Amino acid sequence: MPVDSKLYLIPMNQQIMQAFCRKSFVVPSNMVHMNKFSFLLICLCMGVAAQAQTVIVKPKTEKVKGESAEGYTSELEGKKEDVSYAWNKFLKDIGKVKNPGGTITITEPAIGATVYPKGILYATSEGNEEKTTIWLGLNKQEWEVNDIEIVTKELEKLVYRFGVKFYRDQIQKQIDEAQQASDAVDKQKQRLLNQNKDLVNKLSNNEQQKMQLEKSLETNKLDNFVLLQKIENNKKSQDSVANAGVQIKKVVEVHKERQRKVN
Repeated sequence: MPVDSKLYLIPMNQQIMQAFCRKSFVVPSNMVHMNKFSFLLICLCMGVAAQAQTVIVKPKTEKVKGESAEGYTSELEGKKEDVSYAWNKFLKDIGKVKNPGGTITITEPAIGATVYPKGILYATSEGNEEKTTIWLGLNKQEWEVNDIEIVTKELEKLVYRFGVKFYRDQIQKQIDEAQQASDAVDKQKQRLLNQNKDLVNKLSNNEQQKMQLEKSLETNKLDNFVLLQKIENNKKSQDSVANAGVQIKKVVEVHKERQRKVN
């Protein structure tokens, strides 16, 4: 069985993006609609060329209740809180999980196609805001001799399977976020199209009034100029939103293509 898998993630630091937004996107009010979608595009595209994530599983012996427990470990890129939550959820599908706050105990584990009523597994997760190490193992003294080799091999597969699943789930979250952004752009684009029709109608009415209100020519000219300026701004906003929509859709496809390459 392979012990590594390459997956792609986009590391997107919220604090960095917020700071970037505050410094770089202070714009006049009539340009807000255009620039907020440009910023959204930049946020989604940050880190597209990120390096491949690799799930590497290694054998490791831990001390559990003062005795040696043999198993497998893997270091994953992700916050301890996120990885630990997913790890506990994953382990619950294996057997009955007890987590008193330290080493996790899994009783009556179902490994492969076999349930081991008297078997006990142990698991841990340790890390920080960037990386988390998970471990899954057993104490040979607590298992039947004939089961140890089979179960030990399955432990390696389980750790590997979790690592791949965790990375895939993270990528899926990014795909969902990009898709939501794409939907928002489509909605805004339609709103701008409707606004454009409304402005065009207003301009038409204004031109008719212009012919009828010769005595109010100066006032009419001012109204005409304002409406024309709004139409010009609207066209610029449409171009920006349309371009953002195309680019975001490309980002979605990039994510999906990277997800398909996961093995």
